[in-house]
Amino acid sequence: MPSKDKRIDTYITKALPFAQPVLKKLRELVHKACPEVTETIKWGMPSFEYKGPMFGFAAFKQHCVAMFWKSNLLNDPNGDLKERANKGGEAMGNMGRMTSLKDLPPDKAIIDFVKQHMKLNNEGIKIEKKTKPKKELLVPEELTEAISKNKKAKETFENFSPSNKREYVDWISEAKTPATKNKRLEEAVQWMSEGKPRLWKYLKEYK
Repeated sequence: MPSKDKRIDTYITKALPFAQPVLKKLRELVHKACPEVTETIKWGMPSFEYKGPMFGFAAFKQHCVAMFWKSNLLNDPNGDLKERANKGGEAMGNMGRMTSLKDLPPDKAIIDFVKQHMKLNNEGIKIEKKTKPKKELLVPEELTEAISKNKKAKETFENFSPSNKREYVDWISEAKTPATKNKRLEEAVQWMSEGKPRLWKYLKEYK
C-alpha cells in the first residue's frame, strides 16, 4: 500500500478548484514512479521523500508550483523543466506557474524525473552548495590614515578578524556628515589603541 499522509489529502481538498486536479495528478505520478515514496508536510507544503527530499508542490490563489529537489542534476533533454521554469517568471519551484493540467510536463517526463531523482538519492549524490564570493573589504582612506598615526591602533586593526574590521569600516563609511565621520574616526582610533572591537560596549569582557 502506498504511504499517504492525510494532511496532504486535506491540503488538496482546501486548495482552490483549479488547483486540485493539478495537485492530484502530480501526487499520482510521483506514487506511480516511486511506490516507496513517503509523504509529509515541510515548510507548510506537501513533500515527497525517498531516501531524502525529492519532490514537493504548493497551491496559491492564482497558480500552483512544484519542484524537484535536485532539478539541476536531472537530465532534461526536451526542456520540460527548463522551459516551464523560464516561462514561470518569479514563480518558486522549477516547473513554472501551473493553472491547469495542460501546464504540466508529459506524464512520461515527470515519471522519468522521479526515477532519476530516486537514482540520485540511492547513490547519495548531493547538491553542491554554492558559496558566495566574499566581497573585498575596502578600507576608507580616512580610516587608514587615522590608524597609521597610532601604532597600537594600527596593530590592533591589522590583527582583527575580517568581521571586526568590517564593523569599523561600515561604521565609518555610513557616517552621513563630515562631523560625524571625524568623531567616529577619533573614537575608532581610541578604541583600537586600547585593543577594543567596534562593539566592545556589548561584550562581557569589557564591562
